[in-house]
Order: sequence, then structure tokens, then C-alpha cells
Amino acid sequence: MSKWMNLIPRPRSKFCRIKCPDCGNEQAVFDHVVTIVRCNVCDSVLAEPTGGKTLFHGEIVDILE
Repeated sequence: MSKWMNLIPRPRSKFCRIKCPDCGNEQAVFDHVVTIVRCNVCDSVLAEPTGGKTLFHGEIVDILE
């Protein structure tokens, strides 16, 4: 059974729950963003694209799988 688990490709990207450093709002963000992600409440920048992994400006509270 474990031999098949190694053959099946799994995604390397995940969603993360980020806490806004300004207002404390928590928001789900993809960890490979393409555009700048802003907070829904206070409009501050939460995540910026870097060409690969995302540069998070807030605290990562949880990783959603």
C-alpha cells in the first residue's frame, strides 16, 4: 500500500490562515500567491508574491490541508 502512495503525486502547495498584524483579522491565503493579498477589514498587505513561495507579512496561525 505504501508503495502506491509514493507513486501518486501530491501537491506541494497549501492554504495558510494568516493573522493580520494591524487589526487581528484571520484570512485564508494560498502559499503561492500571484498578486498582492490585502486584508479584507483594514486593507493592509498580508502577502506578496516572490516568484515562488509567498512572503507573508502576518503571523501564520494554521496550515490548512
